[in-house]
Amino acid sequence: MFNSELNGKKLREHVILDPPSAQLLERSFAALGLSVRAHDRILKIARTIADLEGQSEIRADHVAEALQYRVLDKKINPHTLFG
Repeated sequence: MFNSELNGKKLREHVILDPPSAQLLERSFAALGLSVRAHDRILKIARTIADLEGQSEIRADHVAEALQYRVLDKKINPHTLFG
């Protein structure tokens, strides 16, 4: 399955986060005021990063890297999120 096919329910079925990753994304979601669409895009990017590393599971470092790309894309001050 390709990332472009991961939408809504399929995304939540195939992109499972461990507790540290889920907490990081949840904190980021609140701190940055992300939309559901942005949340899903970050999950897809994290999935791609994990795939490129040959990892079957998404780790917190994958989520953090995906968030950094979002921060760069939106020119958000990273200290808001990463202190």
